Amino acid sequence: MRRVGMLTSGGDCQALNAAMRGVVKCLFYSGEQVEIYGFYDGYRGLIYGNYTMLTSRDFSGILTKGGTILGTSRTPFKTIKDPDPNGLDKVEAMKANYKRLNLDCLVILGGNGTHKTANLLREEGLNIITLPKTIDNDLYGTDMTFGFQSAVDVATNAIDLIHTTASSHGRIFIVEIMGHKVGWLALNAGMAGGADIILIPEIPYDINSVIGAIQKREERGSKFTILAVAEGACSKEFAAMSKKEQKEAIKNSRYPSVSYDIADKIIAATGIETRVTVPGHMQRGGSPCPYDRVFASRLGSEAGNLILQGEYGFMVGIKNREIVRVPLEEVAGRLKSIDPDASIIKEARMLGISFGDE
Repeated sequence: MRRVGMLTSGGDCQALNAAMRGVVKCLFYSGEQVEIYGFYDGYRGLIYGNYTMLTSRDFSGILTKGGTILGTSRTPFKTIKDPDPNGLDKVEAMKANYKRLNLDCLVILGGNGTHKTANLLREEGLNIITLPKTIDNDLYGTDMTFGFQSAVDVATNAIDLIHTTASSHGRIFIVEIMGHKVGWLALNAGMAGGADIILIPEIPYDINSVIGAIQKREERGSKFTILAVAEGACSKEFAAMSKKEQKEAIKNSRYPSVSYDIADKIIAATGIETRVTVPGHMQRGGSPCPYDRVFASRLGSEAGNLILQGEYGFMVGIKNREIVRVPLEEVAGRLKSIDPDASIIKEARMLGISFGDE
């Protein structure tokens, strides 16, 4: 009898259910006896022993369902070793619940913070397998994370819809795309949606260059401009600040986000009506796109295969379109950001897209 625990941690996204379904289908179709324990609300469920036993029926019909049937929560890695308000040692509690259920392994689906805690549990002696979940596509060791392509589809649709009103009214529109630390989502959605200017965290912008790009479009007869702005985009001045200075600047800003700051500066310089649209959490919602359904199923299947082989301590990812096993210690704490000199950036520039830096 194999006893497998499973949890989803961090922000939700499309294809979490599809990935879990892939794991379970692989295990049940192997013919071995398996018990699946689902922990509710991420690491919180593992800490406080809030779980349920699941059967194959629980995973039927969820391939196309967004969100997560187990629920999720954020349990920051930076405080994972701090006692809870009642003095409970969270790490020891997770280990105790794992051992109390006599689990053979724990399958964890999540992003960067989730993987740090997963690797900590591996170091504490637990058998861990992880699956790469995040719409930011910023996990090291894998070319793609599930949820990313679905989020690109949502963000691209938002830009597509903005195009008609922008062209009708001759306005400038800023579409703020999720991505605090990396710009994969803004870059891909911006290119797919035909944005004229794309601002991402990896390439700090000069507001004068942004305004210059808009004015050049006006000179060529373009009546409108679309900007795809990652929520973590920053000016060159901001990027040059220390972390302490950056925190103070954010704290003292009168704007809810960088997009509104940029909009005000554009209006002041050009006099053109500029609006901000924020798709927000819609980018994480809805059904997974077909790509993510297939991709998450492949990852889940390989995770199930690792369990059957008794091989633990890996994240299941993808490299060059092939599913791979990546040691957890190589993933935890590392961010996959965009190289400003990457070919996709150069190709975008050749299309006339401005990144506000030149």
